[in-house]
Amino acid sequence: MLSNKIKFLQHNNRNLSINSKKIKKNEIFFAIDGSKQSGNSYSSEALSRGAFKVVTSKNIKNKNYLIVKNVRKFLAKVCCAKYKEKPNNIIAVTGTNGKSSVAHFYFQILKKLKINSAAIGTLGIFYKNKFKKTNLTTPDVITIHKELNFLKKNKIDNVCLEASSHGLHQNRLDSINFKAGIFTNFTQDHLDYHKNLKNF
Repeated sequence: MLSNKIKFLQHNNRNLSINSKKIKKNEIFFAIDGSKQSGNSYSSEALSRGAFKVVTSKNIKNKNYLIVKNVRKFLAKVCCAKYKEKPNNIIAVTGTNGKSSVAHFYFQILKKLKINSAAIGTLGIFYKNKFKKTNLTTPDVITIHKELNFLKKNKIDNVCLEASSHGLHQNRLDSINFKAGIFTNFTQDHLDYHKNLKNF
């Protein structure tokens, strides 16, 4: 059933969005729940702006809604299906401190060796001699899959990306095939979000 829903969205080849205010006609809105607000609160706005479908975990009997068990996990699978091509060697670096440094050491070392690579994280996306700005340490799930696809098409097969605890918890990195993981350290930062150390 889940694969059929993914195939349905893939067949229609629509653009994906998690921001109801930026929805364009015929895009698919994913009503994900944040720590403070539910995406379902913005479903009507998304539809009024021309959304093709709203993907939700809420049991709404309406042809404009597609119901799934977990919107975040489903979105990751849809992104993986839509943006299939990815770099062959993707490395995740996680931990409280040092993620940016490690990602950039990796990028700079491979650059010195004349190997095409990229670093994705707090400071942005660095590849070849170019740069793209990002708003989050670990970009949202749509952006991360889209950018990895872009890097692959630009003949970049080596990527080191920062995997924040927020990003991991929110399934932003689901459905990505990592070749390796790097762990830097673990401190009590971000307890405002995770509430206790067991939730990290």
